[in-house]
Amino acid sequence: MRKNIVAGNWKMNKTLQEGLELAKGIDKALAGKNPNCDVIIGTPFIHLASVVEAIDTKKIGVAAENCADKASGAYTGEVSAEMVASTGAKYVILGHSERRAYYHETPEILKEKVKLALANGLTPIFCIGEVLEERESGKHFEVVKSQIEHSLFDLSAEDFGKIILAYEPVWAIGTGKTATAEQAQEMHAFIRKTLADKYGKEVADNCSILYGGSCNPSNAKELFSNTDVDGGLIGGASLKVDTFTAIIDAF
Repeated sequence: MRKNIVAGNWKMNKTLQEGLELAKGIDKALAGKNPNCDVIIGTPFIHLASVVEAIDTKKIGVAAENCADKASGAYTGEVSAEMVASTGAKYVILGHSERRAYYHETPEILKEKVKLALANGLTPIFCIGEVLEERESGKHFEVVKSQIEHSLFDLSAEDFGKIILAYEPVWAIGTGKTATAEQAQEMHAFIRKTLADKYGKEVADNCSILYGGSCNPSNAKELFSNTDVDGGLIGGASLKVDTFTAIIDAF
């Protein structure tokens, strides 16, 4: 059975000290509770090792927000999948819409990142999604299918089974717009069918597909009640203990 997951993505927010305070706050809020979902926090690189040490990693997984598409070498400023894994982090967010848009990450680059993440024992949280123009011109299904095919469909069924997907309607990120629960379900069902056509029903049914578009405490329950929405990749609402734990409680 696939897992329900609530994953925070802190983006470029919080100093090390602030991040440790937030992580410890989430850890404390979940102490003695048994959430009905897996909980992950995605932090900037500089936080990873310290956060892993500061929290109960049996209850809260830790993710990097990116990794390099090269294994090692003369790539100043880059952080490899092996380095991420050495911090104790178990997950890595890849292909986020902001990285595709601002840092020109192509399907080929992302394919390499996924391979390196898997080779180093990391679970990729792989992001897909369309921008407003693509949604309005009716190309949203085509765009999302292409993103999956070009970066992930070279994987074996066994390796694909290690991937978590996150659908981001890019037009609903940080804009205050949210895809309706029906729009989210429609796309998630389409993604699952795309996976089933390639890998078969069992692999598709076992893949967790998260929703990543302005999910917050007021809409999480409605979004998560959809058959094919297995949780959320949470941006702004993951930066405060109370809003993040309220989304976890939606399960």
